[in-house]
Amino acid sequence: MITPARKSVVFDFDGTIADSFGISLTVGNQLAQEYGIDPVTPEKLERWRHMSSHDILKEVNLPLLQLPIMLHRFKAALQAEINNFPFILGMRETILELWDQDYILGVVTSNSAENVQQFLNHQGMGHLFEFVESCPYYMGKQHVLKRIARQHQLDRQQMIYVGDETRDVDAAKKFQVQSVAVTWGFNSPTTLSDRQPDHLIDHPRELLKIAAQIN
Repeated sequence: MITPARKSVVFDFDGTIADSFGISLTVGNQLAQEYGIDPVTPEKLERWRHMSSHDILKEVNLPLLQLPIMLHRFKAALQAEINNFPFILGMRETILELWDQDYILGVVTSNSAENVQQFLNHQGMGHLFEFVESCPYYMGKQHVLKRIARQHQLDRQQMIYVGDETRDVDAAKKFQVQSVAVTWGFNSPTTLSDRQPDHLIDHPRELLKIAAQIN
């Protein structure tokens, strides 16, 4: 008898699972000063929430050769603070219920895999996730989704990717899996809606209904 493929729910981390924004902003502005980049003010932040990830990256105007180095330093600096990140309200319970229902759970993130695994272990939930993978670039998560689907034998027709930024929606669309955009993270609901995700949700528990409808 052929065993039916298990459905999978793959998450972004920052702004989707964990409320990392305040700490990340502080760390990011400290690095910006070192690199001679203007700090992120509340006014700039509000404007960025209504812009695509690609347009934000262009506005920052950091030389491409420096971007990987800065991102590496940013992830390293976050490690000291990772255990202070709180869960998004309702996300812990939603993840536990998805796991109880035998969904494969994973993370594809621009943060480091070590940071995310440390956070999950600290929360007593590291064993719930089959994989935690880091994307080495600011854009291009679709390539990591493709690789983990192959490595873990995931059926893209029974897979959803959950994230809070336009680049998460873009990655899901390019890899041709269902995209779930969440309104509690970085990009504004209107900006996410303009990207035409398959689903736009306001609370983690809405994931349970969406996951149940995966064919």
